[in-house]
Amino acid sequence: MPRALKVYQELFDFDAEVRTHFPLFCGVDEAGRGPLAGDVYAAAVILKPDTVIPGLNDSKKLSEARREELAPVIKEKAQAWCIARATVAEIEQLNILQAALLAMRRAVEGLDIQPDYALTDGNQPPELPVPVGTLIHGDARSASIAAASVLAKTARDAALRELDELYPQYGFAAHKGYGTKAHYAAIEQYGLCPAHRPSFLKKFYERHSE
Repeated sequence: MPRALKVYQELFDFDAEVRTHFPLFCGVDEAGRGPLAGDVYAAAVILKPDTVIPGLNDSKKLSEARREELAPVIKEKAQAWCIARATVAEIEQLNILQAALLAMRRAVEGLDIQPDYALTDGNQPPELPVPVGTLIHGDARSASIAAASVLAKTARDAALRELDELYPQYGFAAHKGYGTKAHYAAIEQYGLCPAHRPSFLKKFYERHSE
């Protein structure tokens, strides 16, 4: 069996095993913890047991074009899905971990169907009104979490393209807010815009004030 097909099958086999304990569970993942700018996004997805989504995988292992192709397919085939976010202001107030967990909670609470279990990527669960479990590298192990990772990532990418239109001098559409050389150079030249996370740039400014 080709490697890609084997990985794909393992994702759905894993979910089938989870459903033997929790028939209606959702996968949850976030996108945007590392960048210097933009909100942090999360998605929750409940897949039907017989769902087939060819090519589904961890969003980080897919090209941007492939993620954009898969996102509407996931939305169409999912039993329920929700995308939520925590704002830059909330990131600054709470810290990025707590803001990411908040976005996850909002995504689960926003589902049209109440799941009997939520399985989140990582090792720190959000506080939820349903039982919750964590799965390290879950986006590469569970089809439901992989689907959530694609929705969260494509939603955040779309938001960064909108920011690029508002603040074209920073190149958000290209680097999606990450700390590239071009992004740091733009910050040095233009300073911060309202989309930036000041707490993520303290060390940058400390180095440049020496």
